[in-house]
Amino acid sequence: KDKLGILDFIFIAIYFLIVASIAYFSGRKSREDSNSYFLGGRSIGWMAIGASLFASNISAEHFIGLAGSGATSGLAVGQFEWLACFILLLLGWLFVPVYLKTGVFTMPEFLEKRYNRQCRTYLSAVSLIAYIFTKVSVAIYAGAIVLNTILGWNIWFGAIVLIVATGAYTIFGGLKAVVYTDLFQAFVLIAGGVILTTLAICKADGLMTLTQKVSPDFFNLWKSMDHPDFPWTGILFGAPILGIWYWCTDQMIVQRTLATRKVSDARRATVMAGFLKILPVFILVLPGVVGRVLYPDVKPNEMYATMVNNLLPTGIKGLVVAALLAALMSSLASVFNSSSTLVVMDFYKKYRPDASEKTLVRAGQVATVMLVVIGLLWIPFIGFMNEQLYVYLQSVQAYISPPIAAVFLEGLLWKRANGKGAFLALMCGFMLGAVRLITEIGVKAKWI
Repeated sequence: KDKLGILDFIFIAIYFLIVASIAYFSGRKSREDSNSYFLGGRSIGWMAIGASLFASNISAEHFIGLAGSGATSGLAVGQFEWLACFILLLLGWLFVPVYLKTGVFTMPEFLEKRYNRQCRTYLSAVSLIAYIFTKVSVAIYAGAIVLNTILGWNIWFGAIVLIVATGAYTIFGGLKAVVYTDLFQAFVLIAGGVILTTLAICKADGLMTLTQKVSPDFFNLWKSMDHPDFPWTGILFGAPILGIWYWCTDQMIVQRTLATRKVSDARRATVMAGFLKILPVFILVLPGVVGRVLYPDVKPNEMYATMVNNLLPTGIKGLVVAALLAALMSSLASVFNSSSTLVVMDFYKKYRPDASEKTLVRAGQVATVMLVVIGLLWIPFIGFMNEQLYVYLQSVQAYISPPIAAVFLEGLLWKRANGKGAFLALMCGFMLGAVRLITEIGVKAKWI
């Protein structure tokens, strides 16, 4: 494994310095009231929101997972990325106008206004649990592994640096700091991905040579019904449900669009994010296909790190590592900020309805500190995590998403949908999802 040179570390140091500067100057006035801290004063520009939607979505597991899937199955995994382009338009034209009209801070708050308090409490609790036990843990695990593989950092040290650095600017500046650092980080991770893809294709003697060295099926997005990973039936009927839940009802994503000045700005942001979501197929999945040719003996999940270590010259490697750090930090910052918003607006404010604006901001900062501490407490369990557990944690989202997506869609499209029916749908969906997850784990572990 090639070590980083001095020039690489200079690039990484410059990256951290720029992120810290952006967070400081953009978040200075965010502690005046809850609207500023949690929603950026509803005055953030559409370009920053669009970039933040993209950067929040792309994390270390995208770099590792998409390249690994590209090496294993070709470009088919890119269907999820391109499907997001259309789901984002649904967010901008169907969901956001209603969210902005109701003036909500959180998605559970919208459910209370549309249905009842029970639905709000359920979604708040499920979202927080899912964020802590899936998004935070997965981000820390994936980030620590990436930093260990490429930088050679000790897993514990890498995880601590990642959590503390991200938590610091999230606590200080609120959503505005998160969004404007995302704007910078989005272009860093795009630049890093473009550089690696270009060098990899050149190393493989061009795209024409590449198409001759791998199976033609690798470039076929539409797979057969019996394909183990990407059957067309699952993509056509299953993926849109997961997409609507994630892009249109998940607090981490939607909170950004709530920070816009008006509906037209939110729509511009979703269009921009949709165009950016075209890129991962070319800068993350395609490198995996190239890696299959260049390094046929490398494990799929190690493909991206192997290409970074072997293909990039000194200096450029530092830029790509900065891109990976950008992906890691933007996603983790989004989880911290969205979770603190849920804690304050859906729980703390319920018990202290007369709390002042500054008290709410302080509560948000304390909540973020608690999340950072929880993240640090997760570190000892990283050693017990493996690829199988990683997959289980990711799959939890697929099992809780259908009832949530259904309740939101019914609330927007069907006037007769009521609170009792919505809560029953959420509970039944949750129990069915839990049974499905436990059964799957039992079958794979040969308990059943």
